[in-house]
Amino acid sequence: MAMWILAMVLAVPAVAQPVTPPAHYANVQLADPTKEASARALMETLRCLVCQGQSIADSDADMAADMRALVRERIERGEKPASIRDWLIARYGDYVTYDPPLSGLTWPLWLAPILLLGVGGWIARSSFRRRTR
Repeated sequence: MAMWILAMVLAVPAVAQPVTPPAHYANVQLADPTKEASARALMETLRCLVCQGQSIADSDADMAADMRALVRERIERGEKPASIRDWLIARYGDYVTYDPPLSGLTWPLWLAPILLLGVGGWIARSSFRRRTR
């Protein structure tokens, strides 16, 4: 019985729900439609770090909600989307963007499609040569 109680006490943090409410601008649009459009366009280019397959504009994750709120707050203060994007990249790395810059770490991402097309073309060419002989 004591082991069961101990197991339940230790399991509580694993199933606990967050008690903090979402940030104000997480699910609330900006009053200025131009600023909201600018924020929305930026949010579409940023990857959710939890979901990894969705933008922060489309994700329901708490992390994405916090990032949406951050983007909207900074746009509301008058910051440019490029500076916000640069700040997020500096904080979370190149992975936060769907369009990573060409660097020593990302060159395989940019060159892999070209190399794969070349290898595929070479295999197709050699396959077609064998059939015509």
